[in-house]
Amino acid sequence: MTGFEWLLLRCARWLWPAFAAAWVLGLVLGLAGGLHWGKDWVLSFVLSAIATHALARWADAVRERFIRESALPQALKRKLRETFPHLGAKDAELAERALRQFFIAALRSRGQYTAVPTRAADVMWEAFVRNAPAYAAWCRTALGHVPEHSPAQVLGKKAHYNDGLRRTWYWACCDESIDPRHPSRLPLLFAIDAKLDIPDGLRYAARPPTGPVPSPVLASHYGASFADGGYSGRANDFGGVEPRHTASGLWEHPSGFGGFSWGDNDPGGSNADSGGSSDGGGGD
Repeated sequence: MTGFEWLLLRCARWLWPAFAAAWVLGLVLGLAGGLHWGKDWVLSFVLSAIATHALARWADAVRERFIRESALPQALKRKLRETFPHLGAKDAELAERALRQFFIAALRSRGQYTAVPTRAADVMWEAFVRNAPAYAAWCRTALGHVPEHSPAQVLGKKAHYNDGLRRTWYWACCDESIDPRHPSRLPLLFAIDAKLDIPDGLRYAARPPTGPVPSPVLASHYGASFADGGYSGRANDFGGVEPRHTASGLWEHPSGFGGFSWGDNDPGGSNADSGGSSDGGGGD
């Protein structure tokens, strides 16, 4: 990270407020001085708005790169392996990648609540939170805020938790070019418990089985359920993060992240549908 990028992240939250304040002040002073609104003002406004938007998107890109590449405390992987002794070093590395995917979802959700969906990621997140100074410093750089830890969730009765899971699911799918409404496979974050055979893990499959139910049941939770209106909350737009189709025919994304296409590309390291059984976890 360059010095300018570091400074940009520290100032990112003030970019649009500073833009608005500067133009309000400029208009007040201009009108008081007898200046008239003209083409030069319009051009200056447009150019400054474009520059502010470009800086904000740059800050988003720097934060995402920081989440993917920055070093996390080794204590997170040690805690995971202490909790689940059957895991090896490569397993812990894979779980760390899943945790990073969760933080990507938190970044793209613009400060809205995001729920962690698996025990492996939850154990590492909780260990990170316990190192309060390191966690706060890392999150301010990565996210611009410091999210509080909450235990792993599954879809249940409370809309708040359901929508937090929907945001996490949506952005994890985007990270791996998976259609969140019709998933053909699971993103890493939702597959990790089954892949690592976590005891009492939250085990997902992309969709419910269409044929005879296998014995034992391969999964207790399904990715397709996040678009199911039978659960409380905003299933229609995944907690308010899905792009909207405007009258002009363009896609508009409420959180500023866009440009997605659904397919079977795998830039983030995907996992096939996973097997196993689970008792589920605190989504009530």
